[in-house]
Order: sequence, then structure tokens, then C-alpha cells
Amino acid sequence: MKKQEPHNLRLVLASSSPYRKELLSRLGIPFETAPPDLDESPLGGETAAQTSERLAIAKARVLAEQFPDSLIIGSDQVALLNGEQLGKPGNHERAVEQLKAMRGQTIDFHTALALYNTATDTHQSIVDVTRVTMRDYSDEQITTYLQREQPYNCAGSAKTEGLGIVMIAAIEGRDPAAIIGLPLIELVTMLNNEGFVIL
Repeated sequence: MKKQEPHNLRLVLASSSPYRKELLSRLGIPFETAPPDLDESPLGGETAAQTSERLAIAKARVLAEQFPDSLIIGSDQVALLNGEQLGKPGNHERAVEQLKAMRGQTIDFHTALALYNTATDTHQSIVDVTRVTMRDYSDEQITTYLQREQPYNCAGSAKTEGLGIVMIAAIEGRDPAAIIGLPLIELVTMLNNEGFVIL
């Protein structure tokens, strides 16, 4: 298959997340967004890193037919608390459960990134790990936070880019964008590898 020139490749974000869209917008480059349609359930025996990386790659690849001659960005995040994977809570009750379990604990957020070149049928992928230590907040604070922010589509039930920062005592990681859902430092490296130079 003929390799496409980088400037002829469209950039596509395989996500419906407004947070990932906002992060990618920071790079000042044109891109399109499209929601990937796939089952995000973990497979038996998978580690958090394996789950997040598999899903990031799958999200990018599932849009291949829709976006030929494109660079498709897929990303996925899985939180790991005491060996248990925490996904998106989906509703208030599960968010309460997650935040109670996380209280005073340290959680590892595995944020996977994949860049799939549909023209060459090749991809790059990595998993960035961010350690987040939660405060010893009260049940009342959990209720108040969830009522105000409703972070039911966020792994771990707390938006670090919003009011959820109040629930957090410390964050350790190499890429501040990773915890929000899209590791921009590594994405720039992957784009450079494809000849897609931003500056």
C-alpha cells in the first residue's frame, strides 16, 4: 500500500469525550471527532494496563473504514485500586461506592493512547500511569460533590479538571494531561513519528 504524505492525512479523535476534545484543541491543529462503538468491558485475566491499551487501539481501529487515509487517535483510561479495576460509574450509586472505596487511598490511573494510521495499517500505543492519592473526605462531601459535578462518565468518579480536584491530596505523573484522559506529551511524539509536525 502506498504510504500517504503526512499533510494529506486527516486527524481524527475517536472519542465523544468533551475533555479529550478540549485537550487535543490545545495543540492548535485541525481534527475531527467520531464516537467509537465497541464494548469496553475488561476481559478475564487482563491487567488494567492491558485493558486500557487494548481498548485504546480498538477505538482507533473501529473507525478505519469511516476514515481512510487518516491518523486516528484512540484513548482509554482504567483506574486500579487495590488490584480492582474501576471503570466509569455510570450512575450516582456506583459513583458513591467508588468514592467511598477510594477515600484516603492511592489509585493508579492507566491512560492508554493509540495512534492508528489507516493508510499504512500500522499503530503506535503506550500506557501512561498517574498515581492519585485521595483525601479523607466525608460522606457528606461525596454527596455534595456528586450533586454538583455528576462525574458519572469518568473512571474513578472524580474530574481532576473540575471540582474533583478538591477530593484529591496529590497527583504524581509525567504528563498532566494524561489524568484527564489524553496524554498529550506522548501524542506529540507519535505524531512526529508519522511526520505530522505541529510546530
